[in-house]
Amino acid sequence: MSTRRAVVLGGTGGIGSAVVRDLLEASGRNGDEWQVDFVARRGGPAADALTSSGATFTAGDRRDTSLLRTLLRPGADLLVDTVGLTRDDAVQLRPFLDDVGSTVFVSSKAVYVDEQGRHANSTEKPVFGGAVNELQPTVTAGDGDPTSRDGYGAAKVASEQVLLDHGAPVTVLRPSKVYGVGIGRPREWFVVRRALDGRERVLLADGGRGVDHTTAASGIASLVRQVADAPDRRILNVADDDAPTALEIVRTIAGQLGHVFDEVLLDEDASPFVGITPWSSPSPFVLDTTAARSLGWQPPTFADAVRPEIDWLVETAHQVPVDGDVPWADDPFWDRMFDYGPEDAALLLLSLGRD
Repeated sequence: MSTRRAVVLGGTGGIGSAVVRDLLEASGRNGDEWQVDFVARRGGPAADALTSSGATFTAGDRRDTSLLRTLLRPGADLLVDTVGLTRDDAVQLRPFLDDVGSTVFVSSKAVYVDEQGRHANSTEKPVFGGAVNELQPTVTAGDGDPTSRDGYGAAKVASEQVLLDHGAPVTVLRPSKVYGVGIGRPREWFVVRRALDGRERVLLADGGRGVDHTTAASGIASLVRQVADAPDRRILNVADDDAPTALEIVRTIAGQLGHVFDEVLLDEDASPFVGITPWSSPSPFVLDTTAARSLGWQPPTFADAVRPEIDWLVETAHQVPVDGDVPWADDPFWDRMFDYGPEDAALLLLSLGRD
């Protein structure tokens, strides 16, 4: 049995921890044994769980060049960067790429633009004629604020270019709406909290028809392991086997919680922001995963892959003190998502209209 070494940067995040778990669980199969080293700024329950499963934890900053040198100069069979964002981040990795058998950089579908130059973070959302493949044009590489709406995709493209231009076997992965245990922004909380709050009705804008392709962190992890066995320079979309609508997502999660909502499907005349979900989209944004599948990768379905995250969300919610809140509550993303007042007012107007 051969032993291979993997280094995962950002190993306690939703994607990184999924990669670490997948590699550890794969050890012993097909004659391979994985030694997994992962890096994160600090320890905690997530790091403890991974180390107890056999991984090695190093506390530190992914942008510390001396730390990268210590981890990568001895060589590695696989390097996975789940937190790299800017051109400078990619430049830091470049001296070590020749010491790595296969490098994976996690990018984003936010790099893609439509014919009008609109991208996923634009105020006006993009419109594509069908599923988006890896040949779709992208935003122009840039070095602006990577946390801004326009800067994020530009920074990811700059990172991609630096790594791919080096010539080493680098695989760029472009996921869509990522979910999974430990994810920093668990969009599925939109449904879980409503069920825990005992909400009997859920309002869905545009009849719940919005489609914004979902990507399981576990699916990313299984694709990482696939490309570790087939190093190359390439870009691959990564997304679930299906692209469920907002309505289908709500039904799936509610069903797994044993909760039944009275679904109120709103039309275009509904009040602004009422019924908006994390998956609402005026035009479908679906990723074509043909290239990844050609390697033998089989993406999971949303219904199967989301189960562990739902269990994690419920467990986390039950552990919160009475006067506290879940760890992700301060994210501005959730502003207005759980303001039930406008929803109840809309429901009242709807009932008056029916009367």
